[in-house]
Amino acid sequence: MAPMSHAPDAAGDSGDRPETAPAVHAVELQPQGWRFDAPEDQTLLLAALDHGLRLPHSCRNGTCRACIARLVAGRIDYRIEWPGLSREEKDEGWILPCVACARSDLVLDQPQAINLFDVPPPPSARG
Repeated sequence: MAPMSHAPDAAGDSGDRPETAPAVHAVELQPQGWRFDAPEDQTLLLAALDHGLRLPHSCRNGTCRACIARLVAGRIDYRIEWPGLSREEKDEGWILPCVACARSDLVLDQPQAINLFDVPPPPSARG
């Protein structure tokens, strides 16, 4: 059996091309004014958590609606075909960040978000 070799395809692909990083979009949470970056391949919920911002959540699969937020500006796509929102809710701008991914810079209205880095230390640590 002859040894196998990787030959470039017709487009000149040598197979050594680095993967391109996903686009990253800026997200602002209102009314707090907090900002975080959201890669296109990550849900808004996980991107927020990665930046120390806790959005309300439970199921993480678009069914419980605990994370519901209003999209004030920008575009999103969903990781699932039909998230747990009615057509009317979607038309009013409601989204589910646990299954939504940014496709542009966004402004979200989520007054229940918590900044985990701004939590004061427990009384015993205040000295």
